[in-house]
Amino acid sequence: MSVDERAPAVAGTVSPPAPARRRSPSPAKAVVVIAPLALTIALGLWGIRRKNTMWGDESVTYQLAHRDLSQIWLTAQHIDLVHALYYAVMHEIFGLFGGGLLTLRLPSVLAMSVAASGVGLLALRLAGPRAGLLAGLVFPLLPQVQKYAQEGRSYAMVCALVTWATYALVVSVAHRTRWRWAVYGSTMLLACLLHEFAVLALVAHGVTLVVSRAPRPVLWAWSVAATGVVAALSPLAICSAGQSEQVSWIGGPVRPGYFLVVAVVGVVCALALLGVRGPVRLSALAVPILVLPGLLLLIASLVKPLFVDRYVVYSNIGIALLLGAWMDYFLRRQRSSRYVWVAAVAVLAALVQPSLSLRTPQSRSNDVTAIGAAVRKEGRPGDGLLYLSGQHRILTAANPEDTRFLTDLALAQDPVSSNTLAGVELPAQEIAARMLEFDRIVVVRATGAHSPTDPREEAKTSTLRRHFREYGTTHVNGARVTVYVRHHDPSRRSAPS
Repeated sequence: MSVDERAPAVAGTVSPPAPARRRSPSPAKAVVVIAPLALTIALGLWGIRRKNTMWGDESVTYQLAHRDLSQIWLTAQHIDLVHALYYAVMHEIFGLFGGGLLTLRLPSVLAMSVAASGVGLLALRLAGPRAGLLAGLVFPLLPQVQKYAQEGRSYAMVCALVTWATYALVVSVAHRTRWRWAVYGSTMLLACLLHEFAVLALVAHGVTLVVSRAPRPVLWAWSVAATGVVAALSPLAICSAGQSEQVSWIGGPVRPGYFLVVAVVGVVCALALLGVRGPVRLSALAVPILVLPGLLLLIASLVKPLFVDRYVVYSNIGIALLLGAWMDYFLRRQRSSRYVWVAAVAVLAALVQPSLSLRTPQSRSNDVTAIGAAVRKEGRPGDGLLYLSGQHRILTAANPEDTRFLTDLALAQDPVSSNTLAGVELPAQEIAARMLEFDRIVVVRATGAHSPTDPREEAKTSTLRRHFREYGTTHVNGARVTVYVRHHDPSRRSAPS
């Protein structure tokens, strides 16, 4: 019996639901749930502290989650509205378990573990228990899954919700009860409220139903659920569109290589399975969710750069399903198990280096812990402190002790009282005047960032160029920390102000 013949009807095919005798026994289902869950937790806990370092976006989560809910809401009116719900969730978690580094990342570990179980159940329902177990075990081994399982951001939670929404879709197609469609729509809406680009998974689900030739009642039920999700999400999307400057740092597609490689591998696996009467229905579900979200973002980036790989981390659901089904098919037809073990060892060996590197501070684009430590080391009590640009003040805000003895020369109102991420800066003339009161200034620049050409930033750079000289620079992951001294007396130190 082929995998396709074994699988129950899925995604709106005209076949009737599979009879009870074809269902997997509960012990098999328990293994499919528990084994991926345990593996994902183990991988998530391995090196979770990354040598007690934190990167910039995590630092934003850390800072905002420590604010009151009212402050989070007021801040979201200015910036990061798209993440407001996540910050509120993390605020409550910090209130229950404390606001440490482990508390910051453990919710992502647990969320990705729940996603792994969901992937296993999806494959079990579509292609049988062994495919379910294999897909569930492959999912946490994927490098992108390992990476975002250890980040204090919303992407793991979004991935878990999209996974279980997809499972609810498959179940709703088979049973066609209203409350199941309500569960599907509610889960998708929650994923979209955590991050708007989860709505692209909704598109993938629609394509799955169309490709699978779902009957009209199923298409109608999905359309109602999808319309409800879009309608409920629209106010957030409209308001957050006014904050589009917060993604102005995206100069082009960011890290598209992983997505492109995985998408190509997934499509090849799907075609190979189709050619040998593999899980056709599984392919109809897996390929759209693997390819479409990232592809749509890449197409949109031709107009406005929007593609960042973490925005579509849930596309890994598709590649895990396809690889699990492909390995199941291979095992059924491979007479000698020796080749299977050789292939398994080769895959695990290939994953060792990425797994190790993902657990180092250098695996992220910056390291705010190292940046703050460099500022503390280079600065002297009473020195001035300057950020080029001011938005990069968040790079040292996670640990106020690093800058406690320095004077922030451009700051007019701190981030908390101003309900912003980086605070409010003084007018350009006042910044220049304050700079001239100091003989030593510690300057923080983010690597690869271009300072905005507004009067404040021009005042900072022109004053440094005319009245100061570079005394020394420390390069850390994601930033340069440079000490500038006045031309007339490099050895003088300013008095504390």
